Amino acid sequence: MLFVRRWREETPLGHQVVARPGVSVLDWFRSGWGVDDPESWIQAQLGCDVYGLESIFERVPERELPLPSTMDELRLLLVEHLWVESDDDPRVGPHSVRVRTNDDETDLAYYFVDDEAADDEHWTFLRSGTWPLPAGAGDAGFDHDVPVRSVAPLGDDPDTVFSVRISYQDHGDGTNLDVDGAVVFPGVTVAQLGARLSEVTDAVAAGWPFDAQLLRALATGDDIGVALSRFARMQGYDPPGWPDRKDLTAGRRTAAPAVDAEPHERTLVQQDAHIIQVARYIDDFWGFDQWFLFDSRWAAAHPGPARSLLRLAADWDPLASPPAQAGEAAADHSRAG
Repeated sequence: MLFVRRWREETPLGHQVVARPGVSVLDWFRSGWGVDDPESWIQAQLGCDVYGLESIFERVPERELPLPSTMDELRLLLVEHLWVESDDDPRVGPHSVRVRTNDDETDLAYYFVDDEAADDEHWTFLRSGTWPLPAGAGDAGFDHDVPVRSVAPLGDDPDTVFSVRISYQDHGDGTNLDVDGAVVFPGVTVAQLGARLSEVTDAVAAGWPFDAQLLRALATGDDIGVALSRFARMQGYDPPGWPDRKDLTAGRRTAAPAVDAEPHERTLVQQDAHIIQVARYIDDFWGFDQWFLFDSRWAAAHPGPARSLLRLAADWDPLASPPAQAGEAAADHSRAG
């Protein structure tokens, strides 16, 4: 079994991974049924606090909850008795439990998945606890079925650049986990993106998603790596000089955001030919946020990391199908995975 926690993490990738080989998700929950001190037991089992998870085990003696013998029985018990601060019920399938909640500061999610079900398509990024993601590239061809937000083509090449920014800031119409999908720049590679962005007019950029406008505001030349390097040197949760969302949405390329001379000593930047990765250290409360900029040549060589990143950019639940239509598919989520 794998356990993954996405919270205010002190890890560059923004999540913590715990492996429990030889234990199934159902076995793990059954082993905690009736423990005397659920919080201490969870800490010993997973090496961390999991917000609200102890509640299901606390309810066992209080309400004489029966020991679940199937994942469907576990689903009914979790939906009824697990404390979550979210409109989403716990999502439970034959091989996984996925939970979204809120700690009054930010949304967070945690996942339990059986080893045999943690496939590359959905789980590669969340399975990884090691910074950075691999480099290297393949041919231009890369396909996926994840909804994304695309700007108009910036070139005629068959390549595409994908932008995935994982942050604690809300996305304008919800919380940090109410995500809208990766931003896509068709017709260019990572190496070509900076020069093409410099040719984009305010009128064209006016209709772009916020992250595309932010990248354009940070860019100062042909090397798009400079833009992400400048992002890495912005300090704090709400950095001074952070571009005003209203200005960016109106297409105005405001003065370049203020950045420090050097990034925080814990901030990490990895620039390769076809992928640029930033883990920006915020502070000891928030930990890190991340920005991944990669093209279809990198994605072709690393389809698992690429597709799983795109899924997280489209929905907090990697098993949501299709990810950007969670509302329509909500009735199926409790049994998926």
